[in-house]
Amino acid sequence: MIKIAPSILAADFANLQRDIQRISTADYVHVDVMDGMFVPNISIGIPVVQSLRPTTELPLDVHLMITQPVRYVEQFCDAGADLVTVHVESDTGENILEALRKIRAKGKRAGVVLKPATPAEAAAPFLELADIVLVMTVEPGFGGQKFMPDMMPKVAALRAMIDGKNPGCELEVDGGVDLNTCRTCVEAGANVLVAGSAVYKAENIPERIAALRNCMG
Repeated sequence: MIKIAPSILAADFANLQRDIQRISTADYVHVDVMDGMFVPNISIGIPVVQSLRPTTELPLDVHLMITQPVRYVEQFCDAGADLVTVHVESDTGENILEALRKIRAKGKRAGVVLKPATPAEAAAPFLELADIVLVMTVEPGFGGQKFMPDMMPKVAALRAMIDGKNPGCELEVDGGVDLNTCRTCVEAGANVLVAGSAVYKAENIPERIAALRNCMG
């Protein structure tokens, strides 16, 4: 089944509780955390995740675009994250493994993220500890960017790797996902779609979520 994870980066930050409740038919709430160092933008942090937790029963899918995430993963788990993903480029391989272990020790789901320039093989050392692998189909750091179709061979390669090593692992794509690109992502092997503008700019949000989920017809 295809899962939809609307990104609150496209929500109205003055009305986050309202906008999270507007996506109640989705599967995850995608929360983008940026530190201004790993990516050239700053978004939200631990206190906001903690504030969001009581507003929804949906799992919080927290995407850490931060340097050395091993320092903070436990705090994000304690704040209410259900799923925490860290970039393979953000630290040494040893520290990324340690971050994944810390997340799992908190009883949460862990995952790794790959920037567009990072090859699929970079995820291989982490697959056994990963509950999800996230492929960026835009450069991380800003919402509303154009989808990069040349990432689909990477998605397909990761699907093959996951099926061989850890079939229970989910494969997520993030960036420029809309009604025109969602089918391409699913055909390449993704089963979780992050969508920001495509959901929040829709006139009927539940209908848009359903359309994305049923993109294969």
